Amino acid sequence: MRAVRKNIVLADSNDTIVVEGNHYFPPDSIKREYFQKSDKHTICSWKGEASYYHIAAGGEIEENAAWYYPEPKEKAMHIKGYVAFYNLERA
Repeated sequence: MRAVRKNIVLADSNDTIVVEGNHYFPPDSIKREYFQKSDKHTICSWKGEASYYHIAAGGEIEENAAWYYPEPKEKAMHIKGYVAFYNLERA
């Protein structure tokens, strides 16, 4: 599975975890040069607090386009640090 924006591969892994229809990519599979930390945080009742990344690719910045759970609740520990994307383009 690949996550793609503007024909740029942001993440590539055969080991994504699907949760609620979203592919979560292992932390070591993302191309960190395209990710910028965001100040945004949201709360999921069963996963915990999500943190966000802006994606800078193809000369544009897509704000809060990816998220992850740095310290998830117990039921979501299997996705700790894994990254999911809004509007995922699959390749």
